[in-house]
Amino acid sequence: MLQLFSLIVTVLSRDILPERGLYMDYDVIIIGAGTAGLSAAIYTQRAGKKALVLEENAYGGQIINTLDVENYPGIAHISGFDFATGLLEQAQNLGAKVEYEEVLRVENQEDRKVVHTQQHTYSAKAVILATGVTRRKLNIPGEAELTGKGVSYCATCDGAFYRKKDVAVNGGGNTALEDAAFLANICRKVYIIHRRDQFRADEAEVAGIRGRDNVELVLNSTISALQSEEGKLSAVVTKDKVTGAERTISVSGLFVAIGQVPSNAAFKDVAEQDPAGYIIAGEDCRTSTPGIFAAGDCRTKKVRQLTTAAADGAVAALAACSYVDEA
Repeated sequence: MLQLFSLIVTVLSRDILPERGLYMDYDVIIIGAGTAGLSAAIYTQRAGKKALVLEENAYGGQIINTLDVENYPGIAHISGFDFATGLLEQAQNLGAKVEYEEVLRVENQEDRKVVHTQQHTYSAKAVILATGVTRRKLNIPGEAELTGKGVSYCATCDGAFYRKKDVAVNGGGNTALEDAAFLANICRKVYIIHRRDQFRADEAEVAGIRGRDNVELVLNSTISALQSEEGKLSAVVTKDKVTGAERTISVSGLFVAIGQVPSNAAFKDVAEQDPAGYIIAGEDCRTSTPGIFAAGDCRTKKVRQLTTAAADGAVAALAACSYVDEA
């Protein structure tokens, strides 16, 4: 009877709502199952701590859609899917628990961090935010309606649907040029639409694209409108930023690669963010709140690559484990 009374007192003291599920304790909770998050889980478990990974969608993050990874040291070639799956299996084999739940908010209590999802309430001494980023939208009329019907944000996911057809890629960074190179192998023609006259991508990517016979550059131009026939994309309308001239380009597919948006809105109360929404954290991955760390593309940094995401995961995990030991 005394044990039951103690349990009731403990539950009530933590303000647990029964309909939200049980209150479950971990050493470190990691929000996000991309490269940074799963790397953090591996290092947390290897440090002898109990890790929980919470992921809203699917594991792997953006890399899971990459056809061929060639820039990870020690691995000459590997698909993004195989790379991400290897990380997941390694973390789980070490004992990390992975749950697919949307995190609603994080509370910074005096002796713990409390993480609320739609299904459960969890607590831990430390939290690692590894939420990654999402693709930026064009925000023009018809984009939402034509998404999945000609408009896509993942060339490796949807490119096969446009085999031997004309398509366009919007963007000027590495992702845009990588998408264009991939599409040029299977599509009849690829238009690259970029708002500047120079690309932001690595020179190697630019050189590779310029050598393609079926790639046409549409520079100093933005997409002003989308046209459709029978509910599917049929053309994009571009506007030259210098002359103001408009051009209608007939395409079956448009692949948007104009940047990324951090997924940090739910954590603004516990981690200071810059004007763009990235969590302010240095190379030590420490945020403005003790015990809360940020790893990967979601934090302020200059280089966002697979290797830096993995490195952030390791740094954040070891820092979180030290925090747990000191708490």
